[in-house]
Amino acid sequence: MQQERRRQQDRTDGTRAALLEAGRMLFVEKGFAGTSTPELVAATGLTRGALYHHYADKRALFAAVVEREAQAAAEAIETMPSVNAPLDALRVGSRVYLEAMSVPGRTRLLLLDGPAVLGLSEMDEIHARHGNRTLRQGLEAAMESGAIRRLPLAVTTEMLGALFDRAALSVAQGASLEDALAVVSAVLDGLRA
Repeated sequence: MQQERRRQQDRTDGTRAALLEAGRMLFVEKGFAGTSTPELVAATGLTRGALYHHYADKRALFAAVVEREAQAAAEAIETMPSVNAPLDALRVGSRVYLEAMSVPGRTRLLLLDGPAVLGLSEMDEIHARHGNRTLRQGLEAAMESGAIRRLPLAVTTEMLGALFDRAALSVAQGASLEDALAVVSAVLDGLRA
C-alpha cells in the first residue's frame, strides 16, 4: 500500500514537473497570451484533463511557473558564499540576484508578464515570499549591525527591490552587468550609517 502511494506521488510529481517545464518554455517563447492550452498539453504528451487535474487553468499554471522562477532566484541568493560584513553581503547578493535574473526568460516571466497576467498585488506577494524576503533579511542585518542607517525596513526593501528589478531589466536589454552593479553599489553606499 505504501509503495503504491509512493508510485502515485512520483507520477503526480512527474506530471507537474512536465507541465511546469512545458509551461515555462512556451510562456517564455510566446508569452502568456500567445500560449494555448492545446500547445501546453501537446508539449507534454498529456491530456487536457491532466492539465486541469493539476492546475485549475492556464493562469494557475503560469502562476506556478512564476513562483518557481522567483524561488530559484531567491535560492541563488540563499546559497551564495557567506560574507561577514553585512554591506558586502548586500553587494554580493546584488550580483547574485542580477546573475540569477539573467537566466533566459526569467526577467520576462517575473518582471514583465508576471505583473501583467497576475497583477501587482499577487506579484508583490510572490516577491515577498522570495526575492524581497532575502533583500529584507540582508537590509535588516545591515541595519542591526550599524553598517547602514536605520530606515523604515518595509519601504527600504520595496524601493531597493524596485531598483534591483529595474537593473535586471536594463541588463536583459543589453546594459552592462558591471555598470548596473556600479549604480547599485553607489546607492548602497548612500545608505551607510
